[in-house]
Amino acid sequence: MYHQGSRELQDHFDSRRIADRLEQVTVHAELHDGDVAFIEGSSMFFFATADGDGWPDVSYKGGRPGFVRCLDRRTIAFPSYDGNGMFRSLGNLAVNERVALLFVNFAQPDRLRVQGLASVDLDDPLVTSWEGAQAVVRVRVVRAFPNCPRYIHRMTLEALSVFAPAPGHEPPEPEWKAMEVFREFLPGVRPADDNGAPG
Repeated sequence: MYHQGSRELQDHFDSRRIADRLEQVTVHAELHDGDVAFIEGSSMFFFATADGDGWPDVSYKGGRPGFVRCLDRRTIAFPSYDGNGMFRSLGNLAVNERVALLFVNFAQPDRLRVQGLASVDLDDPLVTSWEGAQAVVRVRVVRAFPNCPRYIHRMTLEALSVFAPAPGHEPPEPEWKAMEVFREFLPGVRPADDNGAPG
């Protein structure tokens, strides 16, 4: 749970005892009932990955409540929806399976941290169970623990994104895909030739 860098700062601020107590009392290798309810009720979370050289990346993952599922006490699954085509997070999983997920409740300040080992599967049997899913990410939970919510700003959800897939809902195309600087580079689009005609 803690490495030398953590220990040096804990010793400097006399927090080693409380850090050890927090690990003993709050850190768990299987999801509790409250964790499952928190995760499956979330409409968003932050997903941290790292590449093969250790460079970290973090992305926001959003959907309709229930888009993240707890398949069992050790397995979380969520869909990969259409994005910008960079595949930074999913690409990182091909070279580094270690991930972290941060779930935050802004309306009633609370947060849950999950660390685990992740994989992505384009042909996962669950892929068709999410409207608009291109792939499924499964995370094997290594540790989960709540985190002090005191600095979470209280905010309320005004509206779910119209881009979040749902049965019977056709999300609109994002405006950036229509921008001249990007549109001929989109998947399935053949670039124009020098005269402006499709190639």
